[in-house]
Amino acid sequence: MTHPAPDRPRPTDARPRRTRPARLRWSQIRAQWPLALVLAGLAVALGFVMFERWRRGAFLLGLVALAAAALRWLVPEQHARLLGVRGKGFDVAFYVVVGAVVLWLATSVDALGTG
Repeated sequence: MTHPAPDRPRPTDARPRRTRPARLRWSQIRAQWPLALVLAGLAVALGFVMFERWRRGAFLLGLVALAAAALRWLVPEQHARLLGVRGKGFDVAFYVVVGAVVLWLATSVDALGTG
């Protein structure tokens, strides 16, 4: 009795079928409105910084971080998935600390003649 060579594929070996990734539905995108709100605030804050209004931009960035903390705390887990990195308590504490530090820096640094 002869056996087929081990390096040859057997005729019964089927190649694994390629599967398409699941399509992204509009309802899944719409469910991420907390992240979209935070990203919009971030874009406005960076716009202020880009146009040399860095104190206003930094202040708004701190407010956006505090808003992210509030959204992460209040919005159900299924809608705030992309705002969450770790557990809810850690995320809220992290956003609050970052927001408070940025707000403190934005209000305590001297303007030096800039707005």
